[in-house]
Amino acid sequence: MPRLLAMIVAGLVLAQGQAQPLRSIAQAGAPVKYAAPGEARPGLCREAAQALTQFDPRLQFAGLEREASLRRIERMLEHDEIDVFLCLLDTPERRTRFDFLAVPIYRVRHVLVQRREDERQIESYPQLAQRSQGLPVLVAQGSALVRQLDRQGVRYSDAPANDIVALRMLLAGRGDVVYGQDMTLAPLLRLPEFEGRLRLGEATLSEDRHHVALSRRLPGATRQRLETALATLERNGTLRELAERYRRP
Repeated sequence: MPRLLAMIVAGLVLAQGQAQPLRSIAQAGAPVKYAAPGEARPGLCREAAQALTQFDPRLQFAGLEREASLRRIERMLEHDEIDVFLCLLDTPERRTRFDFLAVPIYRVRHVLVQRREDERQIESYPQLAQRSQGLPVLVAQGSALVRQLDRQGVRYSDAPANDIVALRMLLAGRGDVVYGQDMTLAPLLRLPEFEGRLRLGEATLSEDRHHVALSRRLPGATRQRLETALATLERNGTLRELAERYRRP
């Protein structure tokens, strides 16, 4: 079926309230975004998907029981293997491959993790760049955060498959600093293997916003439903309450 005709048919189905579930997926190694469904905190992005469905029952999400790495998720969006992913940083490079909705789901702060016995304070990018001339800063593979490190002249390694692996490499002495997002790193530091051995820096080096990412083949009617639902959840405070709950210990 030609692409245009397929989009028209999909739009008609949506209008009749018989929309097919949106194909999605969970991110591996990011429990603050996607933890196990049965946990007390199943993940901010998983709960955001649930809130969207509660607001508009025609916005159903399929595939959240599966996990993939960040790089794999980007390829899946680009090649229309999934329709939507919650949540992703909006960057110029990613916009060449897929789309983003305007309303952010939550904001994140860029922070550092060091070993507990390492008392050297890092409060700025120039200090981080200088520190990285010894051992490179560790950052999760596929993370858009490396754009900021590139701009600031910071040497880094994105060999770690995810933030958990980066923290393990930090403990093993393969780096002195892990660079990441506060809402992702803070909960990981409470895991038994890291608690008491690593510390979160006090400085916020930068801030970003996470958005809903979309395949470019997603019909316009579905995009509009998602945009309307997100805007409502932002206005009524649901998104803010979700984010604050995941910031608390």
